[in-house]
Amino acid sequence: MTNREMTNRKKKVYVKTFGCRTNLFDSQVMMSSLEDFDITENEAEADIIIVNSCTVTNSADVGVRGYISGVEKAGKAQVYLTGCGAHTKGESLFDNKKVFGVFGQSEKIKINTLLKEKERFYELGDLDFVDDTIVEEFVGKSRAFIKIQEGCDFRCSYCIIPYVRGDSRSMDEAKILEQVTTLAINGFGEFILTGTNVGSYGHREDRTLASLLKKMSQIRGVRRIRLGSLEPIQISDAFEEILDEPWLEKHLHIALQHTSPTMLKHMNRRNKFENDIALFQRLRERGFALGTDFIVGHPGETEELWQEAMQNLKRLPLTHVHAFTYSKRDGTPSATMKGQVNGAIAKARLKELTDLVDQNNLAFRKEFAQVPLEVLIESEKEGRYHGLDQFFNKIIIDSPNDLLGNWLSVENYKVQKGGNYVQF
Repeated sequence: MTNREMTNRKKKVYVKTFGCRTNLFDSQVMMSSLEDFDITENEAEADIIIVNSCTVTNSADVGVRGYISGVEKAGKAQVYLTGCGAHTKGESLFDNKKVFGVFGQSEKIKINTLLKEKERFYELGDLDFVDDTIVEEFVGKSRAFIKIQEGCDFRCSYCIIPYVRGDSRSMDEAKILEQVTTLAINGFGEFILTGTNVGSYGHREDRTLASLLKKMSQIRGVRRIRLGSLEPIQISDAFEEILDEPWLEKHLHIALQHTSPTMLKHMNRRNKFENDIALFQRLRERGFALGTDFIVGHPGETEELWQEAMQNLKRLPLTHVHAFTYSKRDGTPSATMKGQVNGAIAKARLKELTDLVDQNNLAFRKEFAQVPLEVLIESEKEGRYHGLDQFFNKIIIDSPNDLLGNWLSVENYKVQKGGNYVQF
């Protein structure tokens, strides 16, 4: 390549995304704004790497710093930091010259300009912004993520996120519907609503999540809508009225975090277990697969409280779980609480929990084995196609045909321990 060609060549940008679905959406917003750069999905060929970071735990920070150190050792790309970690570790990484630039979530729309800066910069912006960017494509994805709100008004004792994402505020409904319409026209049929606290959408305005979902469902091309994590207290009567709609996934993820009433108080949670179990049983009777978040080994979780939690877990019709051992997050009340749990004990408890839910999931799939599965094929690995059904269960398909991105109605499948299987 000649010097002139080198000068005219657009720099290639790789976006490394850590953490949640909200970050996935934010990464797409940034990629859609890079008019003067080329996007690459190959990290090795990147001139610039944008690290969209997570800071939910100290371990998340360690992962981000480790990744940045690896890039630094390779010495090929210029690194920029954004995401939640920009607010907690951005200053130290910037001061130590580990990154060329740091920018907060509110500044991501300016990324095309920021990446042209000749001088190093540190711009966190504010925590009051509301996204209004319309994304036309999701690079490397078969499903579309739609951010409907930002921030959180809850103050759980273990969580730093409200301090790096701000208080809850909702996206403009018209913009959300425009976003969905644009992506539907471009071929997306499944939409996943995301945000810091999805269920708080519209709570400061005269809007409800149920109403938004109904309006989305009327957009041509929308085939299925999935939701991010909801809080138990956010499942309203209006929401329960739409549970039988064919466009709504038959899986809900409802964050409990624990099933011991004492531990829920330690965590400063708003949900109460007896209300939670009534809700879960009601939803299970409507044919829903049910998932939750669960923190194992939070300070104060004695053996007695753990046994209480397990007994309560056995009463819940859980089919999915996002469980993890507690990891201290500096700056939160939980970080200084007494009664820290030994790591080995926490890991053993985690396995006990996940084994229980895995058994529940297998039993659920066997019970529903006569139900046709509506599957979106998302990926192909080693000649097999992988997708998720309406119950958020994995299915593996052997087929000589190119099925990537297709919708399939699957019957006569085999229920196996790790997922469902079929030849097509």
